[in-house]
Amino acid sequence: MTGPTEPGTATVTRALPVPADVAWRILTDTRRHGQWVPMTRILTDGPPRVGQHVVAVSGPGARRGLPGLVDRMVVTRYDAPGRLPGVAVFTKQGPVLLGSATIVVVASSPTTCRVTWSEHVPLAGPLPTSLTARATSPLLRAMLRMVLRRAAADLPHP
Repeated sequence: MTGPTEPGTATVTRALPVPADVAWRILTDTRRHGQWVPMTRILTDGPPRVGQHVVAVSGPGARRGLPGLVDRMVVTRYDAPGRLPGVAVFTKQGPVLLGSATIVVVASSPTTCRVTWSEHVPLAGPLPTSLTARATSPLLRAMLRMVLRRAAADLPHP
């Protein structure tokens, strides 16, 4: 798992007014991510679990089935919150995007939680991954802010 302090990692944290298990169930269900990630369609082989395959296709017409940038991922860690924070790791498998996305859900109280979503995404190719991860980080951070804002609006309200 890439740490949130590794150079080139985009990290966004947000407090949510729902129990940790509710946030976990909604945020780690990649079948919902297409609603929150701009210009992206999501294809997956089922519900969240270790070994789940996810393909995100992003681009101006991606939601209408047009081609775009392909982001292939596999879930390599899926530990639901309990006494410990929930951690889901999506390992990127190329062909262009490498690295990982990590969602961490921590209970703040019985009815609230804190979510940290980080992405460390170097590009495949001849340039050093440390350089390309730093280049993708600002765009990813902006996207993560939007994704968590949209996801928060999607949560059940007390």
